Amino acid sequence: MIKKGLELREFLEIEGGHNLSGTIEVSGAKNAALPNMAATILTEEEVILENLPMLLDVFTMKDLLRFIGFEIQKKDTGVYIFKQNTVNSLVAPYDLVSKMRASILVLGPMLSRFKYAKVALPGGCSIGTRPVDLHLKALEKMGAHIKVEHGYIIARAYNGLKGAEINFEKITVTGTENIMMAAVLAEGQTIINNAAKEPEVVDLAKMLKKMGADIQGEGTSRIIINGVKKLKGTNHKIIPDRIEAGTFAVLSALFDGNIIIKNYPNQYLKYVNKVFRKIGIHIIPIGENEVIVRREKNLRPVSIQTKEYPFFPTDLQAQFMTLLSIVKGVSKITENIFENRFMHVPELKRLGADIKVENRTAFIKGVKKLTGAEVKATDLRASAAMVLAGLIAEGKTRIYDIYHLDRGYENIDIKLKNLGAKIYRGVVEKEI
Repeated sequence: MIKKGLELREFLEIEGGHNLSGTIEVSGAKNAALPNMAATILTEEEVILENLPMLLDVFTMKDLLRFIGFEIQKKDTGVYIFKQNTVNSLVAPYDLVSKMRASILVLGPMLSRFKYAKVALPGGCSIGTRPVDLHLKALEKMGAHIKVEHGYIIARAYNGLKGAEINFEKITVTGTENIMMAAVLAEGQTIINNAAKEPEVVDLAKMLKKMGADIQGEGTSRIIINGVKKLKGTNHKIIPDRIEAGTFAVLSALFDGNIIIKNYPNQYLKYVNKVFRKIGIHIIPIGENEVIVRREKNLRPVSIQTKEYPFFPTDLQAQFMTLLSIVKGVSKITENIFENRFMHVPELKRLGADIKVENRTAFIKGVKKLTGAEVKATDLRASAAMVLAGLIAEGKTRIYDIYHLDRGYENIDIKLKNLGAKIYRGVVEKEI
């Protein structure tokens, strides 16, 4: 029983300095799974999704779909059947949406198929402004009537959505996905200009096309969708998680390349692999979708700029900062996507890293070693950076607020234990 004025706080404790080796497998992509799950709203038929990762965000999306009226059955490991048997609600409530920003992805498909949606304003990581205005303006252009009141987006399109030309003033991944899903059942043609090119957007388009959608241009900055009357069910396998793969490549580099990575999506990580080579780290294929990492004796500092795909992803910035914190010389990372994504810097400094931040640029001066300390995970990718740092730090590192980690990394502590890591997951009481 928790005493009054206290709450439980989960942590990971890592004993650093142990050599890791073996094989680690990349799970299905979180950022592909969530829009693919949302897309099941677009049909009354059964949809089977394979390679679905078991993550907090996926569980939240499942809960949201069940709330709407879905029956979700497990068929096999990572394989689930989605079928909407009834419409219980066209509301995505605050208690679910506040846990995960990607909940906004149900707005487009609900509005397109049911002509109405009420979705709470989204939550998720606090890593900077990620407004949904771009989604709403685009839907209004397609004929939706939208108002925001009492913390909810209320959208109506009683005469159905109509095709339109959408010009995104800023590249938005979830915006591109939301409008693509809204457009597949809209009347006429929709053109999305300045569309996101991410592999997860392409994967969603691939699934929608299997369901009978008419989409061209996915993977380019101009996507053309011709609306159809109805979509059917399908069976779709989710692509590997390129961010998890990049995280594991950093891990392997930190441990002299003794870790084989399975399901490494080389085709999505060409630019990241190029940055690795500049540092002195080489990703070498050894089989079908399997790689090993080889590092040169002396690693080199680099300059990195985060940018939309196909360039360096903001979601790998924190993990690379951990790596560069022990590379001799001064490296530079400029964050161009989110204005508040250096929250992990004070935590890395607690472990002994030498980092200075000026505006949107971090200057990382390599140190000989990191030392264990108590730190917190400030967001999803920062939590991975803390784990990497804890594994190479001298002594014990305790990481609090690891619910962030569980949102995006499937069974990460189990995967690392299988490589020989000394990790303990525990709970403490904390004053509130």
